[in-house]
This record gives sequence, structure tokens and C-alpha cells, in this order.
Amino acid sequence: MRVITFNTQGIEQAADNGFFDWMIEQDADVVCLQNLKAKEYQLDGDRYHPEGYHAYFFDAFDDGFSGVALYTRHLPKAIMTGLGFEQCDFNGRFIQADFDKVSVSSMTVPSGLRSPEAQAGKMEYLELLKGHLKKTLRKRREFIFAGTFNIAHRAVDLSNWYVNQRVSGFLAEEREWIEEVFGSMGYVDAFREMNKAERQYSWWPDYNRAWSLNEGARLDYQITTANLRKTVKGARIYRDQRFSEHAPLIIDYDIEL
Repeated sequence: MRVITFNTQGIEQAADNGFFDWMIEQDADVVCLQNLKAKEYQLDGDRYHPEGYHAYFFDAFDDGFSGVALYTRHLPKAIMTGLGFEQCDFNGRFIQADFDKVSVSSMTVPSGLRSPEAQAGKMEYLELLKGHLKKTLRKRREFIFAGTFNIAHRAVDLSNWYVNQRVSGFLAEEREWIEEVFGSMGYVDAFREMNKAERQYSWWPDYNRAWSLNEGARLDYQITTANLRKTVKGARIYRDQRFSEHAPLIIDYDIEL
């Protein structure tokens, strides 16, 4: 099974940049998209519904904001949207497809860069999300949480890490949160199971030649339950084309849907 996750930062702009042309060549089983900035009714037509894929959307309430989607070649048993708290559901931040033995979700964590209030909201969101992740561990199936978590786990996961310790995305309390997810909670960073290299980033700010200099951060993940650790067979971040400030993260699993 191949799973791709990608933060479009506007699905229409990403499509203009060639994302869907690239996507249909990847033979992915599930594609998780975030930050669509468009509602489902605006995305009719073949451009946003490639042949061979079932498409599912969860819109934000406000126009031009957030929103997530799942594209899958395999008909899921069920689709779940939202996590039951306003910060997620009002802003269209979570959608999950349930297959026979595994569930795959497309999700985003809000950024805290805009203001101290935004950062406080992000930390509140993370605490609520942690509650969901803990409940998930009690279920008798495997899970893949794919999307933008807006946290760089360790110094190897962003450039200029020392300077960025006081910047949202690499604050101590954020790193403690994700360390708990990968530590005591037992979840797996699927990318790092296969790729231990430095300077493996999934996001680059749109200024100061950050893309060409590869000065960015790894903010996008596929986080799995522990039993999927040994099924990870390949992991890479696609950088040959630029569809948004983020890059697609591609993980191959030894799983049949």
C-alpha cells in the first residue's frame, strides 16, 4: 500500500502547479490532502476527481480556509469526519477512511506562528488531539495519521534549529508533545523508520531562497500504530517539482487493503 500526504496550501493553486498530473502517475492507494482552501462543491469536474479514485472531503465552515480530503483507489468501509471538538470540526481538519484492518486519516494541526493567541490555541488543539490518540490505542485495528502536524521533532528535522527554539514549530512544549507520541504512547514516525538522513524537510518558507538552499523543516508526518512499524518498506519526500510550500511525503507499506 502506498500512502501520500500533501499540504496543498490551496488545492486549486496546487492543481495549477501540476499536482494532480503528478499524483495520477504515482500509483498511490491513498492520497491525503490538507489545507484545501476550497469547498467540495467548488471542486467538481475531472481535474479534482481523477479516474480510478474515490474522493472524500471535509470542508471548513468558512470559505477559503483549511479543509481536508482523502483520495482512495479502494472503497472504504466507512468515512469519519471531525474529532468532536470545535477547533477541529469547525475548521475541517480531520477525515478518516476505515478499511478492513487499517484506518487512514488526513489531518492538520493549526499553526501558531501568527500570534501568542494562535500558539495557545495550537497547544490546546494538541492536548485534545492527544486524547484522541490515546483512545485510538485501545482499538483493535491499525491506524495511519497523515498530515501536517506543524512540529519539527528534533534538531535534525529543521535548519537553523538553535535559532528556531523560540519559534512556533520547535518550541520545547511542542517537542515534548510529539516526543510523548513517539515515546510513551508508542506511535511510529514512519518516515524515520526508513530514512535517517539529515536535511529531510517537507516545508520551506516562501522567502530568502529557502527552497533552493534547502532551508526548511519536516512538519509533515505519517504517524502509525506500533504494529505497522515493520510494514514500512519505503519513505521519501518528493522535491523534483514544487506544488506548494510543502512537499508530498510518500510511504510504502507492506499491507494489502
